[in-house]
Amino acid sequence: MSALGIIGIVALVVVLLIVFWFIGVYNGIKVSGIKVSEALSGIDVALTKRYDVLTKMLDVTKGYMNYEKETLMKIVQLRSGMSMNERNNANREMDNLSREFRILAEHYPELRSSNNFVELQRSIADVEEHLQAARRLYNSNVTDYNRRIITVPNNIVAGMMGATQKAFFEADEIKKNDVNMTF
Repeated sequence: MSALGIIGIVALVVVLLIVFWFIGVYNGIKVSGIKVSEALSGIDVALTKRYDVLTKMLDVTKGYMNYEKETLMKIVQLRSGMSMNERNNANREMDNLSREFRILAEHYPELRSSNNFVELQRSIADVEEHLQAARRLYNSNVTDYNRRIITVPNNIVAGMMGATQKAFFEADEIKKNDVNMTF
């Protein structure tokens, strides 16, 4: 075999390696993006479940207090199309509503002793755990996706795809502080 033939084979192998690498990186970024979308959907499911539980809790407490559900209706605008910032704001509003509800419940001892109320409190705890898990999964997938699109040489393919970094689901500033446990 001539030197020109060997150079041609080596060049073909190099080109094929680059093409396979490009396809692998492209598919990896696409799959990672799908995981981010799937995890975001998981947050929406958890927030919807949270809304349903809080709505049911409000229904149970109607006999004990006069409280309107329109606050909940306003914050349940959690449909596709909301930015991560809007989702974070809606989450903060639901946290505030949940906190207000617990404060109101303290003023109604009959409500706290109700079996329905106790069961709903357990449901809320379950929903909150599910929501936290969904947030962690989302942030983990965002980390993976962002890492894929910013590392060299993957950033070349990501730039060609127009891939941009995704936003993390963030905790409220107040939740980052230590909890005051004094009575």
